[in-house]
Amino acid sequence: MDRKTFLKTAGIAVAVLPFPLKAAYGSKGKGFFTLKKIKGRYFLIDPEGNKFFSIGINHVDPAVLRHTENEDIWHRKYENSMEKWLKESVRQNLLSWGFNTMGWNQEVVVRRDNIRRHSRSFTPEEYQWLNMPYGHMLPFADFHQWEVETVYPDFFSKGFEEWCDYVARDEASRLRDDPNLIGYFYMDCPTWIHTRRGNEWKGPMFDPERLKTESGRKELFRMASQYYRVTHDAIRRYDPNHLILGDRYDARQPIADEVIMAARPYVDVLSFQHFAPPEKIVENLNYWHQLTDMPTLLADSAQNQRIEGTAYKTHNPEKYRRMYELLKGESSCIGYHLCGAYMANRQRKKGLLNENDKRVQNVLDKMTLVHQDMKQWVENY
Repeated sequence: MDRKTFLKTAGIAVAVLPFPLKAAYGSKGKGFFTLKKIKGRYFLIDPEGNKFFSIGINHVDPAVLRHTENEDIWHRKYENSMEKWLKESVRQNLLSWGFNTMGWNQEVVVRRDNIRRHSRSFTPEEYQWLNMPYGHMLPFADFHQWEVETVYPDFFSKGFEEWCDYVARDEASRLRDDPNLIGYFYMDCPTWIHTRRGNEWKGPMFDPERLKTESGRKELFRMASQYYRVTHDAIRRYDPNHLILGDRYDARQPIADEVIMAARPYVDVLSFQHFAPPEKIVENLNYWHQLTDMPTLLADSAQNQRIEGTAYKTHNPEKYRRMYELLKGESSCIGYHLCGAYMANRQRKKGLLNENDKRVQNVLDKMTLVHQDMKQWVENY
């Protein structure tokens, strides 16, 4: 029995939707981001009712300015103030470069075999200082592919339900009235049926060998449905206004259809991290759209090139333009969030500013032209 046959026999719709797309979540309160299909294509609709394609950047963290070698920049230029940095650096630069979204602020800060960490999420006050659209990640669970220390949660336990309620109560309840919030992400690259170097010791969340049997496939669907139901319900208790962007699946790794179909009733968008040639990225986005008829978000991606003679990388402007040109033709895609970073730190080794707060101008000039072209295309669509 193939995957699609199983999904049908398990009562999971493959092509015919048994219920409408849940963009209506956003429209329960006026003045928030929603989703709408216009002339056969999905778009975000901003709080003022305009078409919006999310041109985003990820990984925005100022700690690189606090090394002992360069901390004078942080104190002299920004007066040791996150508010000043967000208002006078991040916001002004992103808007002048043509970005309209901060996709996800957290940045990788330690990347070793036995410990991997991202920076913290911004607070509601910091998002207000930034004052532009953004996505926020809720820490419901820790089975990210970069996570190497934490055991897997039991989605059917009372403890997991209580934790999800706390996360939503602590974070979503404070963001519920913010019109700049596009929606909530859950995890960056969950390891449902795969592992990565460093976390092989605990294996994947679900043994992929079990997907060879009908009973195994049904069990994964049951497990994933529980996870997405509990997380969805926790958010909706405290925030009826914002979109649910869900997990950011790594499209280079195995993704079980059962997981996607389990998520489908409980999320508004299918989000993907994807590092591949532009043509392959669009092919995969279209596959998941055809399976679910849901909008997709390229939530973390980049076309990189090495900086000769260094360990650092930069973005390839020609491939970046090619990516946007192809996304214009992918009717499901509502945005592209660049795997930045805003500033190059010593772990990620790439950014639009270096650790001395200087611009990578030759790349930025070309990116800005791409963004301007994309915005014009959206307006004229």
